[in-house]
Amino acid sequence: MIPPYLVDFSLQDVPHIQTDVVVIGVGIAGLFTSIKASEHNRVIMITKKSLLDSNTRYAQGGIAAVISDEDSPAYHREDTLIAGAGLCSDEAVDALVHEGPAGVQDLVSMGTSFDTENGEFALTKEGAHSHRRILHANGDATGFEIVRALSDQARSNPNIDIWEEHFAIDLITDGGECVGVLVQRPDGRRVFVQGKATVLCSGGAGQLYRYTTNPDVATGDGIAMAYRAGATVRDMEFIQFHPTSLCYPGAPRFLISEAVRGEGAVLRNIKGERFMDKYHHQLELAPRDVVARAIVSEMEETKSTFVYLDITHESESLIKHRFPTIYEYCLRYGLDLTSDWIPVAPAAHYTMGGVRTDLNGETNIRRLFACGEVSSTGVHGANRLASNSLSEAIVFGRRIVERINALQPIERDLTGIAYSAGRSDSPMQAVIEKKLKLQKTMVRCAGLRRNDEGLHKGLEELNRQLPIYDTCLAKKEEFEFANMLTCALLLTQAAIWRQESRGAHYREDFPERDDMVWRKHSLIHRKQGLTEERVDIVERV
Repeated sequence: MIPPYLVDFSLQDVPHIQTDVVVIGVGIAGLFTSIKASEHNRVIMITKKSLLDSNTRYAQGGIAAVISDEDSPAYHREDTLIAGAGLCSDEAVDALVHEGPAGVQDLVSMGTSFDTENGEFALTKEGAHSHRRILHANGDATGFEIVRALSDQARSNPNIDIWEEHFAIDLITDGGECVGVLVQRPDGRRVFVQGKATVLCSGGAGQLYRYTTNPDVATGDGIAMAYRAGATVRDMEFIQFHPTSLCYPGAPRFLISEAVRGEGAVLRNIKGERFMDKYHHQLELAPRDVVARAIVSEMEETKSTFVYLDITHESESLIKHRFPTIYEYCLRYGLDLTSDWIPVAPAAHYTMGGVRTDLNGETNIRRLFACGEVSSTGVHGANRLASNSLSEAIVFGRRIVERINALQPIERDLTGIAYSAGRSDSPMQAVIEKKLKLQKTMVRCAGLRRNDEGLHKGLEELNRQLPIYDTCLAKKEEFEFANMLTCALLLTQAAIWRQESRGAHYREDFPERDDMVWRKHSLIHRKQGLTEERVDIVERV
């Protein structure tokens, strides 16, 4: 059984710190929301590592927004809905495509420098986009430039207090609303941070898989926290695997941006044969789930662990100018993007599902908001359109702040809130081993291609880890593993329920998309523990 809190506590016994807004996470969602909120509120921004540690920092491709006169919100909307495979919210997508351009201007006003050509924003095209609408910075270092600019703004803002190396353990609820967060400081002491609003911006759960483009911080903390607190979690089965991560001995699974294919790169199997024409009419620019499964099929057919990405036919000057980060990274391992075919394979990349929110980013728990990859706003559906994630963060971050500004502070006494589960004093053992075992289970049983037998076997293996919730957790790594286990259980259960193939969720035993039965969302609520629930999938699109 998954308990409502990871640790026992009494608010009477821990120091209280009061603010207006608590923001958990420091990617584009956390930074942008904090800066916007600080115009009328005091903000405490919490990150378990440093201000620069987030998925946003590693985003290469760019941010999607309608800038060109040849493009339109209607085109952007259609592309997003097609990629989302029938599960997008029309209203959420409308908000994204119409409000995204203004959000880009906000980023520029906050100091972000996007690449330009002849005095205009330089735009590129990525998979499943019908028009060039991807803004980028320093070629392929868009995320780093955004984080740099917003971090500078946040550090110099007198209304933002940045807590680095702090871990948000649990959301504290009272009377059906979120009243703040229990936080562990670097020295192990705990403190209760009270605010009129709490915003989860903690990113996704890419670390559930052994092979991922995500940094170590992406352990699903916000999703797990929200689920324990009683928030509705939606569509967790939809995990996007990026088709092209570097697959080379001694090298991490470094992301090779989709923009490389957008600029003309082709995929070849180990025989040197181009193969995407067998799988989709858009070839290398097909939706990510199609490309990823095509690569796996070619790997199996040729008995290889990778395929090649080939952009050697483009000019050396274009490659070095457009993809300096990727070029230099590959060069470290003796691979020259201008003359070598680059070995690549799919890796876990993005969590489409997450904490369900309304159009103002608010969850079913009053005063609790979610923004960015941790959230399920309805924009991405079953498969995220490339570069929509950064746009989503700024569009819904601004909406969240508008809602927060209308909230009144919490005036009542909260010191009586406490929780005790009578946990064992025995600490969790071998966290690194447990994490690796979980990651291997998820790759094997709930990866790119799934079936009923494998999913149930994976669920059984995960359930054997449930006793960890009865132990006394104290370290960051232990909290992270507990959160990963929660997310893995949510994901696997949702994947078992969905007996069809749609978007990023592919079932070998149900290979067809079934709109008559399954054009609806997977919703999970914490009642008496995940393994005891039988929650109907009731929210139709």
